[in-house]
Amino acid sequence: MAQSEAINGLLAPAIESLGYELVGIEHLPQGRHSLLRIYIDAEAGITLEDCERVSHQVSGILEVEDPIKGQYTLEVSSPGLDRPLFKPEHYVRFAGKIVQIRLRYPLEGRRKYRGVIESADETTVVIHEEGSDVSRSIPFGDIDKGNLVAEM
Repeated sequence: MAQSEAINGLLAPAIESLGYELVGIEHLPQGRHSLLRIYIDAEAGITLEDCERVSHQVSGILEVEDPIKGQYTLEVSSPGLDRPLFKPEHYVRFAGKIVQIRLRYPLEGRRKYRGVIESADETTVVIHEEGSDVSRSIPFGDIDKGNLVAEM
C-alpha cells in the first residue's frame, strides 16, 4: 500500500466525522522536508475555518500515529476549480467535464491527455480528446495525476 493510501485510511474517519469529504491526499517528498496536502470538500463549500478545523484534528492524529518520517508541512485545502481527481468515482461524478490527465508511462508515445470525460468505471476512464474525433480508453491504474480543467 502506498504511503498516501495508508495516510488516507488513517485520516478519513476523523475528517468524515467532522462532516467533510476527504477528496484525496498528496504526499510530496522534497529532500528531508516534505509536503502533505489534504483536499477536503463539503456541499456548502470550504472556508478557511473549515481548513483550520480539519488541520487541527489531523495534526493530533499525525503526531500520535507518526506515519511520515522526518519533517513535513501540513496543508489542508479545498479542491478548487482545477479539482484533482484521485478515485475512479471522481471521474464518474464529473462525466461530461474537461479533464487533464498525466500518465505514469507513455501510451502511444504520450503521457498527457486532455478531453471530455465520456465515461468511467473502477478500471477505465474514457475521454474524448479535444480537437479530434478520437475517444481514448485509459486504464485507471496508469493515471499518475488527473485534474478538472476550469471552464471560464
